[in-house]
Amino acid sequence: MNISVRYVTARSATLELADGGRFYTCEPYDIRLNGKHFLRTDRVITNLFGLFPGQACHVQVCPADSDTILAECDFTTGAESVTLNVRDFGAVGDGQTDDTLAIQTAVLVCPPQGRVLVPAGTYCFRCLILKSDLQLYLDDGAVLSAFTDEDKLPLLPGMIQTTDEKDDYNLGTWEGNPLPSRIGIVSAFYAERILVYGPGRIDGGASRDNWWRKERVKVLPGRPRLLFLHHCKDVTIQGVTFTNSPSWTLHPYFCTNVSFLGTEVNNPQDSPNTDGMDPESVTDLLVLGMRFSLGDDCIAIKAGKIYMASRYHTPSRHIQIRQCLMEHGHGAVTIGSEMAGGVYGVTVEDCLFRDTDRGLRVKTRRGRGKEAVLEDIVFRNITMDQVRTPIAVNSFYYCDPDGHTSYVQNREALPVDDRTPAIRSLVFSHVKCENCHVQAAYVEGLPEQKIDELVLDDVSFSFAEDAQEGLPVMTEGVDLCSRKGIFVSNVHRLTMKKVRVTGQEGHSLTLGSVK
Repeated sequence: MNISVRYVTARSATLELADGGRFYTCEPYDIRLNGKHFLRTDRVITNLFGLFPGQACHVQVCPADSDTILAECDFTTGAESVTLNVRDFGAVGDGQTDDTLAIQTAVLVCPPQGRVLVPAGTYCFRCLILKSDLQLYLDDGAVLSAFTDEDKLPLLPGMIQTTDEKDDYNLGTWEGNPLPSRIGIVSAFYAERILVYGPGRIDGGASRDNWWRKERVKVLPGRPRLLFLHHCKDVTIQGVTFTNSPSWTLHPYFCTNVSFLGTEVNNPQDSPNTDGMDPESVTDLLVLGMRFSLGDDCIAIKAGKIYMASRYHTPSRHIQIRQCLMEHGHGAVTIGSEMAGGVYGVTVEDCLFRDTDRGLRVKTRRGRGKEAVLEDIVFRNITMDQVRTPIAVNSFYYCDPDGHTSYVQNREALPVDDRTPAIRSLVFSHVKCENCHVQAAYVEGLPEQKIDELVLDDVSFSFAEDAQEGLPVMTEGVDLCSRKGIFVSNVHRLTMKKVRVTGQEGHSLTLGSVK
């Protein structure tokens, strides 16, 4: 057992308890703070709340109901200038009163190193805009509950021309294009040094009676995101639970240095388009100890469509996802499909995927553009259980109005031009996949732009006894199936070491145009 301090504020800390577990520790532990029992945990990434500014903290980790000290560490909490309680600004927290103005006022007048405190209660609000140098604390039992009336949310124009007519200002975004959209329920624009933390909850209020009632009707400005960070820097979200999002739950957009520590996304399994997190054109993202349970992709890494890529040339890069639990939904970690700006340097490790349609899901296609490059994508030390298709790499994804055209779906080699995407390197090591259903792995590159390198090192797949049918990828020419082995096509360099497939029907490995 090793303990390390990952993050400290004036009122909280994030610890990592390394005992070999993935998301969950191998056994429950008692945490002692300065000699007294503080909490019991079964999470590798554990948040401590209820600390005090300038507090010297000596932490000891013991087995549950034992006095044996397994590990210990020391840290001192940070400084805090003032606490502003939203109730002192007129917030009621009765689950009925509109508390928007009171909460927003407390946020606006909070000084640097100050804290806005939301105590226990249910605070109804329309939307909330965060600012730089803000610490927003949601106490145990505190719920920010969003109204669901469409007319209560202002609109963001997609693109505004600057006064000198030489540039533009992008505000609204929808599925990778600069289009009008509703403001996020909680948003920040061009802000820095933001902390949203605590054991409380932000509830988007979405249900089949409001935002989800017309799930297949895509009429702009569309449904709002629950948390929208627009061109922000140095943002930390610690411990907060996000639930019932109208659409994408967490959307960092053109942001730098963003961390999510021990937070949770919890949407119903049948909720439409409620991705857990959609980092889009971001740099330096840390996702540590998060739990996702929802109705779409758990994490979908994006970088816009081709207009945004050619206009801003901003890929998503330096992304680390560790000690997370992905449950339900379509993909555990997805790249695309709007990734025209490219995705570089993604590491997913020590994670647990359960009951998702796919594990790694790459969605790309002709038309994403020459900047749509995937490079240095690494999955290691991953456990998957009841994941229908653990590895799904699809270069013929049939999204968008032209997704079924011959240009997108043609399996013959076409000329490489400015519209042609590329996949350079995908590495899977020490991955165990149990109770698969549909296919162990489906990997298909473009014939004219083959995947440069695919590595499978110590990867095992076993199928469930009651394996169900499904689609391994969303492309033409692929039918419902179950118990299929590994299919690899259009790959330059394929390395397979200690790869095991058990319980499949037919061949365990099918290769097409692979060196």
